[in-house]
Amino acid sequence: MQAIILAGGYGTRLAPLTYTKAKPMLPLLNKPMITYLIDALPERVDVIVATNYKNEQLKEYFDENGIEAVINKEDKPLGTAGAVKNAEKYIDGTFMVLNSDIISSINMRKFIQYHFKKKAFTTISLWPVKNVEEYGVVDLRPDGRILKFVEKPARKEAPSNLINAGAYCQEIEVLDYIKEGEFVSMEMEIFPKIIEEGKPFYGFTFDGFWIDVGRHTSYIEVTKILLRKKGLRYLSGESTIHGILKESTVGDECVIGENSVLKSCIVYNRTKIGKNIFMENCIVADNCEIGDEAILKNVVVGEGEKIGKNCKIENEKIWTKPIPDGYPRKQIGNPLSF
Repeated sequence: MQAIILAGGYGTRLAPLTYTKAKPMLPLLNKPMITYLIDALPERVDVIVATNYKNEQLKEYFDENGIEAVINKEDKPLGTAGAVKNAEKYIDGTFMVLNSDIISSINMRKFIQYHFKKKAFTTISLWPVKNVEEYGVVDLRPDGRILKFVEKPARKEAPSNLINAGAYCQEIEVLDYIKEGEFVSMEMEIFPKIIEEGKPFYGFTFDGFWIDVGRHTSYIEVTKILLRKKGLRYLSGESTIHGILKESTVGDECVIGENSVLKSCIVYNRTKIGKNIFMENCIVADNCEIGDEAILKNVVVGEGEKIGKNCKIENEKIWTKPIPDGYPRKQIGNPLSF
C-alpha cells in the first residue's frame, strides 16, 4: 500500500513563516510537521510526498534522517486530485491520501481496516464540529455510507455534524476519474462523481483531536495539545533557558534571558530572546533577536528579523524583507472545502 502525502501548498495563511520554510517542515515540538503523519502510518506503507514549493527542504531532511520516501515534484500546482494522478506510477493497489497540514489522533490501521471491511471504493475520515454552518458536512447513513455533501447548511438543516477530516483510503480505480496534468480537486470534482455513480463511498469517524494547521492560532493550539499528550509543560532543545516557559517550545541554539516569560509560544532555532521579556501566543522563526524589556502578544516573527528593546507589539506579522519571488499573494485553493 502507498500513502500519498499532499505537501505542495505554499501555506500562505502561515506567512511569513512559509516565506523561508516549506509548510510541512514547520516544526511541531521541534520536529517537522510532516513527520507526525509518517510516524502514524502502519509498517510496510510506502510514502510518496507530493511537493511543489521548497521540495528540496523535505528531500534534504529525509536524506539526513534516513526517512524512506519518494519526493514526487509537481511542475505546477495540480490540486488534491491532480497531485494523486501525478503519482500514479508509484501506486499499485489500494492507497491513502493524507493532507500534510492535518494533525489528528486518527488510528491509521483501524482506518484502513474499516475501508476493507466495508469493501469501499473510497473511505474518508470524518470529524464532528459544532459550527456546521462554516463547513461542508456529510449526509451519512447509519452503516457509514455517505450519500452526499452539503455545503455550509443551516444548523437545523444539517444532515450531520461531520466534516471531511483530510485522510482518504481509496481503490486504484479512482485514478481513472482524474485527468492527467490538470488542476483537479478530489473533494470538489472527484468525490461527487464517485457518489453519483453509486460506488461505495464511506466515512470513518474517530475521536480524540483534529486540527487543520492552516493558521497561526491553530499552529499554537496543536503545539499545546501535543505537549499535554506527552505530559509536558514545555519543550526545549539544546538551548540556554534562564526564563520561564509555559506551554511553549524552543528549538536548538537559542538563548532565553533572565526574567523572561514565554506563554503559548513557538520558538525555532538559533534565536536570542533578551531579559525581562513577556511573550504570549507568539511564533518566532530561525535566527531572530528580540531585545530586552519587549512585550509581544499574538506576534509572528519571520526568519532573521530583529526586534529592538522596549518594543510593545500586538497582533502583528513581522517581515521587513521583500516577499520571495513567485510566492502567491493569496491562498491557492482549500483542499478540504466542498
